Amino acid sequence: MRILHTMLRVGNLDKSIEFYTQVLGMSLLRQKEYPKGEFTLAFLGYGPESEHPAVELTYNWGTHDYAVGTGFGHIAINVENVYEAVKKAKAQGVKVIREAGPMSSGDTIVGFLQDPDGYEIELLSKKF
Repeated sequence: MRILHTMLRVGNLDKSIEFYTQVLGMSLLRQKEYPKGEFTLAFLGYGPESEHPAVELTYNWGTHDYAVGTGFGHIAINVENVYEAVKKAKAQGVKVIREAGPMSSGDTIVGFLQDPDGYEIELLSKKF
């Protein structure tokens, strides 16, 4: 077994695709419209879905915003240099909700961004 994807509902598909590709460096793996259901799916990730998990962005036509809710935490992305990644994101106009720096209870460097729909993205430099 393995994780295939995580689905997020988005209010502006183009803006969200731009965030995940231009800010987080993912590739748009596939996209398909479903006219009968009035929604579009876009799958993004860091490699082929046969080998890597993906993020599924679901745009329900005509719905432009969602309440993120209190149950969802964040998506974690491992980056080489959190300080540089946060600096680059900020230069692209992305909302930074926690500047890069050490965790309060450890030495892992983390930073948090907010995607166009309010979902939190944790950038961390954890080595595996």
